[in-house]
Amino acid sequence: MSDRAAAWAIGVLSAAVVAGVGALLLAPRAGAAGIDVSALPALNAALNGASAVLLTAGYVFIRRRRVAAHVTCMVGAFLVSTLFFASYVVYHWHAGSRPFAGQGWIRPVYFALLLTHVVLAAAIVPLALTTIWRGATARWARHVRIARWTLPIWLYVSVTGVLIFWMLHRF
Repeated sequence: MSDRAAAWAIGVLSAAVVAGVGALLLAPRAGAAGIDVSALPALNAALNGASAVLLTAGYVFIRRRRVAAHVTCMVGAFLVSTLFFASYVVYHWHAGSRPFAGQGWIRPVYFALLLTHVVLAAAIVPLALTTIWRGATARWARHVRIARWTLPIWLYVSVTGVLIFWMLHRF
């Protein structure tokens, strides 16, 4: 596949994911009755946490020039994030969104965190796919250049996903 075709595929897939999540969150509930999805938010937080651990380990490995371990961690982070996305879709299809019940000073903190998390979660889809494509096709200089942006954004999204879960269930 050429870089141009890959860019188009990444763009189309990214747009479909973002549009699908938007539609999912705005549409009326159409989930099947009787399915218990109450454990999925905790699973989603665990998957986000696992992604953060794998991303961090992958970074440490590449800094130590352990390329195979780096690739394993980064592919693992992508797979864990994909599992998160599937679980997220299933949960929100069946249960909708949980309103934040916190009051006082924590409320603007939560919404600022949520806003940045949502915006960067949408941005990470094409960034991660492009970074993976460039690594998989051995375009090392271009891979490194975009990975310097992708890693901190992906880590932020993963960590804030855990924090948002904690805040939704703590406050």
